Amino acid sequence: MLKTILSISGKPGLYKLVSRGKNMLIVESLVDKKRIPAYGNEKIISLGDIAMYTDAEDVPLQQILAAMKQKENGGAVTLDIKKASSNELYAYLEAVLPNYDRDRVHASDIKKLISWYNLLVASGMTDFEGVASAEEAEQAESEK
Repeated sequence: MLKTILSISGKPGLYKLVSRGKNMLIVESLVDKKRIPAYGNEKIISLGDIAMYTDAEDVPLQQILAAMKQKENGGAVTLDIKKASSNELYAYLEAVLPNYDRDRVHASDIKKLISWYNLLVASGMTDFEGVASAEEAEQAESEK
């Protein structure tokens, strides 16, 4: 699921990949369901390709989202990211991912993570665990 959810720099929110054109992608906003073209000159990142820095190795975003879902019992994060202090944001991330890299993870990264999670929950896309295990099985199969 996360492979088809995209973040486009310069555009707010998250987008679902609908179709591919010749030099563009057709994406649908998760917020208002409007379809727009996304061109190759825009920085487009799949959520499936994002990981967060930790003290050991990078942790894929889907594992962090699954931990957030478990912490919030499947609901949205109640922390108000616009009013929360940096200390509150770091405390929240520490509850979800205790060994995050304190030097390379910034408060703005945590705000983006929480807003993405809330967007996915509001859109009904909350099957983070099943996606992670399916992708790991697929990756293990391709390595054989």
